[in-house]
Amino acid sequence: MTIASADLIAGLAKGLAVLESFDMQRQRLNATLAAQRTGLTRAAARRHLLTLAHLGYLESDGSYFWLSPRVLRFSGSYLASARLPRLVQPTLNQLALKLRQPCSVVVLDNDEVVIVARSNTSTTSDMHQLSAYGLHLGARLPAHATSTGRMLLASKSQSEWQQWRHERELPRLTPHTVTQMESLAPIIEQVREQDWCYASGEHELSVHAVAVPLRDMQGRTVAALNVVLHRATAFDEDALVAELLPHMLDAARQVRGQL
Repeated sequence: MTIASADLIAGLAKGLAVLESFDMQRQRLNATLAAQRTGLTRAAARRHLLTLAHLGYLESDGSYFWLSPRVLRFSGSYLASARLPRLVQPTLNQLALKLRQPCSVVVLDNDEVVIVARSNTSTTSDMHQLSAYGLHLGARLPAHATSTGRMLLASKSQSEWQQWRHERELPRLTPHTVTQMESLAPIIEQVREQDWCYASGEHELSVHAVAVPLRDMQGRTVAALNVVLHRATAFDEDALVAELLPHMLDAARQVRGQL
């Protein structure tokens, strides 16, 4: 959404940018690091850090700052009020029970995808074997290296895709990660044509996932559904997709009328 410059509260935007500068790579920041990550001056970054700490969203030892549990109010409010997680949860649980594998529903946020719904762990017998990094509710994962990310990128219009890929960096996460846009582009085109995506070992080694789009009644893609497996030994990828895909497409059809 775009707004007129007169309606933009710059201070609020900068404060949120400081909050978003905390991630798995940098869980603790001082004023210098926060300034580098947000483009603010060190003095401005320090004032925002101190203000956020005063409001209870950050904790500090006097030099470094880190997120406090209070920031979970935002995610809790989203999960309590958003329609999408509530609507897909029963279908997710049924699918996980049928496939004996964990399932997620994910949305796209710029360079990342965000898990907004997860199947209940009680529905899968092998959840303790799943060691994939960052697969919890609310986790943010790189779009270019995940099945759901590629599925959602393929759902963009050609103009939106061209805008997204312009001057975009693709960080390497494993030896198998695609890091060149020239290599990612034909993959996205193939996903667009077949309308599903399989990704293996690009976000984390031995983690494999199949994703399909979730569309509303107008045909707009609002999210992606995936099934994740953790297998270190060799297996038939085509057979895996053939086994999972019909059930996933059926689940997507079940929720379409509610989206």
